[in-house]
Amino acid sequence: MIPRYTRPEMARIWEPENRFRIWLEIEAHACDAQAELGVIPKAAAKAVWERGKFEVERIDAIESEIKHDVLAFLTNLAEHVGPEARFVHQGMTSSDVLDTCLAVQLSQAADILLKDIDLVLAALKKRAFEHKLTVCVGRSHGIHAEPVTFGLKMAEAYAEFDRGKRRLQAAREEIATCAISGAVGTFAHIDPRVEEHVAKKLGLKPEPVSTQIIPRDRHAMFFATLGVIASSIERLATEFRHLQRTEVLEAEEYFSPGQKGSSAMPHKRNPVLTENLTGLARLIRSAVTPALENVALWHERDISHSSVERGIGPDATIHLDFALVRLASVVDKLVVYPENMRRNLDRLGGLVHSQRVLLALTQGGISREDAYRIVQTHAMKVWRGEGDFLGFLKADPEVTKSVPIKELEASFDLGYHLKHVDTIFRRVFGAA
Repeated sequence: MIPRYTRPEMARIWEPENRFRIWLEIEAHACDAQAELGVIPKAAAKAVWERGKFEVERIDAIESEIKHDVLAFLTNLAEHVGPEARFVHQGMTSSDVLDTCLAVQLSQAADILLKDIDLVLAALKKRAFEHKLTVCVGRSHGIHAEPVTFGLKMAEAYAEFDRGKRRLQAAREEIATCAISGAVGTFAHIDPRVEEHVAKKLGLKPEPVSTQIIPRDRHAMFFATLGVIASSIERLATEFRHLQRTEVLEAEEYFSPGQKGSSAMPHKRNPVLTENLTGLARLIRSAVTPALENVALWHERDISHSSVERGIGPDATIHLDFALVRLASVVDKLVVYPENMRRNLDRLGGLVHSQRVLLALTQGGISREDAYRIVQTHAMKVWRGEGDFLGFLKADPEVTKSVPIKELEASFDLGYHLKHVDTIFRRVFGAA
């Protein structure tokens, strides 16, 4: 992963030092359990903890010769442990170490990502309440529809990321399983109690049926969850990018002193952060299909999934970690322009109130078809810039005979569209 999109805490999870440390813990905990069961001497288990060490460079050198990473690690470990090393890895297979380690790494990554989502949620909640009643136009198909508030936009995003958090919590629980079951997963050469012991020590749960490897549907769900969260990032980033367009300019990314937007045009203030988030979301989602394809392996195991996971494990989690923290900062520093929101809302001369006029006409006795025709006729004149919507309605006797002038004017009250904002906020944020 390139340093540009890498945060140190997440990167450390995927560094060889952390991977081999987890391998050592797996082997050492397994030795403890084996010793308690009387399978190996207790002195051997003690020796692994006391003298067990490794060197990444040495493991790499051994692997370059024997072409097997776990055996290279065990060889290096034995160089430190001494004769007692013959009791290490008793009845185990490489997948016991590799899959259990990956479960620990993905759990560690999920814990960081959950903290990242909390940063996003905190920023969204703050901005939602800040702009709870900041009125702006809602758009469907990119076209002016009816009034909403910017706070509602932020509340919507909050609810979406809250769902993402709960999905990730479930995915973390599902991925956190341990397999120490030996060749083809039958426990023929190792007691299931060893697996239970290792799982407890590492904060995992025993895999019910491991078939030598942990079933990859668990991993598929994990990476699919990351993909959904990435899509939520892109949705909000795209919203901000649209709002920053020159013709709209209802909100924009914070532009720091000394920042430059273009190498050629000094006036530019580009939405570079949210464009970056859009791109990162694409990269994160690119891990989902390979993870799904990893589910179908040959019989009890093959290693076609291995090369995939060596790539998507670090890439997807590192990218998402960076993206979530960046999004939290974008939301927190977002510059909002209420005056521009109001100006854009009024651009169509009151057409955003067309539905309320339509409903008033039907309540006044006009059929829905005729009411729609009347309202649309006047709305299209306003759309062409020929006049004012309310003025056209007041001048139409077919309208005024069904709806009194005062009631017609009341149909243009913005407050009408805000009367349930509190209800929505309570649903999202609770009574507080």
